[in-house]
Amino acid sequence: MPVSNRPLSVRAIFPVALIAAACAGPLHAQGTGAPRELVIQAYQELFAQSQKDKRGLMFYVKGQQIGGAVTRVIGNDAVEVRNQTHSRIIIRIDQIDAVAIN
Repeated sequence: MPVSNRPLSVRAIFPVALIAAACAGPLHAQGTGAPRELVIQAYQELFAQSQKDKRGLMFYVKGQQIGGAVTRVIGNDAVEVRNQTHSRIIIRIDQIDAVAIN
């Protein structure tokens, strides 16, 4: 097994730093206004594509997954979606951690 020349503390801290960065929260909650605006713009593009093509999105909100197709975008504040279980779900955009599309 190869032995690193770096001290043990550096090898031990690096994985902890990666985990801490991953758990730090959504990008738009961290900086000033510019990153938040970029994230909202990216979300809006996915919302428009879902609404136009009637395709579903997967929303990741505070550790939960919510799947559904966008029926309406409520400004920069919220998005309304529907799925097979619920005909109307309102998701606040500032609470979204990530959005995925196939």
